[in-house]
Amino acid sequence: MLNQITGPLASFTGDGAYDQEDIYSTVAQHHPDADVIVPPRSTAVPTKNVETTPTQRDRHLQSIAEHGRRGWQKQFGYTRRALVETVVSRFKRVIGDGLRSRTDHRRRTEVAVAVHALNRMFGLGRPKSIRIA
Repeated sequence: MLNQITGPLASFTGDGAYDQEDIYSTVAQHHPDADVIVPPRSTAVPTKNVETTPTQRDRHLQSIAEHGRRGWQKQFGYTRRALVETVVSRFKRVIGDGLRSRTDHRRRTEVAVAVHALNRMFGLGRPKSIRIA
């Protein structure tokens, strides 16, 4: 999948199932400057070279040790993942979990129309608040 990304990749975010050495090395191979934002497992231990050349995972473990898991999530932007999952879930519940078009151009149009319809629906259902004091 990383082969399909033509531009630079800023970060790769995944859940704890992606806490594997293969993931870190594959992302580094395709996009050396990309951050891998994956929560380490609770049983994770730092590498042997943590003092001389810490890996991204080692830095995550150090941050969790210093700030706790929630502090790590805020520091590295892991909380955005939950927001993205909410949006995707909302899209699938309202629009459907599959695209009907067969070509890429038509799929882009289908997604654009669906997103516009969702935004319009949520705009109509959102109250307009005015501060009076």
